[in-house]
Amino acid sequence: MSIRTLPMPSNPALRQHAQQRAQKAENRIADAITRFAGSMQFVYIHVLWFAAWIVFKVEHYPFGLLTMIVSLEAIFLSTFVMISQNRGDEKRQVLADHQWQMVQEEEHQNEELLGLSNQILELTRAIHAMTSGRAAPDPAGTGGAAMQDSGPAKPSDS
Repeated sequence: MSIRTLPMPSNPALRQHAQQRAQKAENRIADAITRFAGSMQFVYIHVLWFAAWIVFKVEHYPFGLLTMIVSLEAIFLSTFVMISQNRGDEKRQVLADHQWQMVQEEEHQNEELLGLSNQILELTRAIHAMTSGRAAPDPAGTGGAAMQDSGPAKPSDS
C-alpha cells in the first residue's frame, strides 16, 4: 500500500511554497496522513477492521473498546483535516500574494508604456508642426501666388 504523492505545482509561487513545506518533517508527515485519510484505501481498511472486530468477537456488544479507539481516531483525524485546511489557506494566500505582485508589476509597466506613448505623441506633434510650418517650394516661381485656370489647354500651331 503506497501513499500517492502529489505532482509539483507548475505555478512558481506554489512550487516555492511546496518546497518550503517539504523542508520540515512534521509537514511531510501531516501531508502524508491527510492524503491517506482522504483515500478509499482508508475506507476499505476501516470496513475490514470493523468487520473483523465484530466477526472474530474481539469484544462483546456494545463494543466499548472499539468505540473508544474510533473516537480517538476521529479526534486525531479532525486535527489533520484542520491542518489540511490551513495548508489550503496558505496556498491560497501564496497565490493571492503572487497575483498582487504581478498586478503591481503590470501597473508599473503600463505607466512606463503610457509615458513612452506620451513622448511619441509629443515628438509626432513636433515633427508635424515643423513640416507643416514650412512652405512647399513653388515650381513655377510665381512666389506662391495661385495660378488661375483658364480652361483646357489649347494645342499649339507649331
